[in-house]
Amino acid sequence: MTDDKLDTKAKILAIAEDLFAELGFDAASTRLIAKKADVNIAMLNYYFGGKEGLYMAIIERHILANRIKLQNINSDNISSFEKLYRFIDGYVDNMRRNLAVQKLMYIEMSLTLRSQLNEQIVELLSKNLVQVKRIIDDGVSNGSFAKVDSDMLIASMFGTKIYLINASPMASILFNGHANSKDLLDDEMVVRLKNHLKTMFKLYLTKS
Repeated sequence: MTDDKLDTKAKILAIAEDLFAELGFDAASTRLIAKKADVNIAMLNYYFGGKEGLYMAIIERHILANRIKLQNINSDNISSFEKLYRFIDGYVDNMRRNLAVQKLMYIEMSLTLRSQLNEQIVELLSKNLVQVKRIIDDGVSNGSFAKVDSDMLIASMFGTKIYLINASPMASILFNGHANSKDLLDDEMVVRLKNHLKTMFKLYLTKS
């Protein structure tokens, strides 16, 4: 593929990501995306096969980038706690950096209108989940971590994330005293969230 075609695809992806995040999947029409990207709908369909293909290309790009980071953490010659803390730092940073995309992704997974899309997202995320579980399971196996219900521990972390992203008005009341916070995940909250998750994991995983 030539550089011009790569640039065009990247431009379409960037604009579609912004529109999906702003308007939602249904309201972000291919006609609008094509107009904003200054391409025709035929070209958009040629590259991505339609709106669902375009949406999945955006989601897949983010999930695969995170999987590579997780694989690198698991392959590093560092302690299990260092792997865990490095994962948490990256997890929270990615959560803030790609907030709109993740919010849209979790909304889609909660719906049944596009079951095939949901299945594709879950399949992609499940491979990342294997890498997260490996950090904990390896730590248990090598004696660094206590034996715990790792599934519940990971679910607690994901639950916190989903609460902050998809129930942000309630989260804003809890953390800021009102429901209209424009930037719930500001610098202070990012530090608080990282510290909370590290403390929670350490308390559960430290051997008594």
